[in-house]
Amino acid sequence: MPQLLEKSKPYDLEERTYAFALETRMFLRNTKWDPVSWPDIKQVLRSSGSIAANYIEAIEAISETDALYRLRLSKKEARETGLWLRLISHRRIGSHLT
Repeated sequence: MPQLLEKSKPYDLEERTYAFALETRMFLRNTKWDPVSWPDIKQVLRSSGSIAANYIEAIEAISETDALYRLRLSKKEARETGLWLRLISHRRIGSHLT
């Protein structure tokens, strides 16, 4: 494991990213969705899981360059997940107003 990603207890990102992906799935499973939301839901499912998957890949990277690349992918997926969650949230709020 590259020194860049040595595990530390206070910021166990592997566990936190897993928990985020799991919580996202539980939220989506427990909510009724209209067909217009389905593409966004599929995207948020993919990107939320990719945050954790890319972080794990970074931990197991064969070089620091590879680790940094995987961390950047994880960050990118986190930002993308935020976008999809905002769109879903906006659609849910908007649907209650009409």
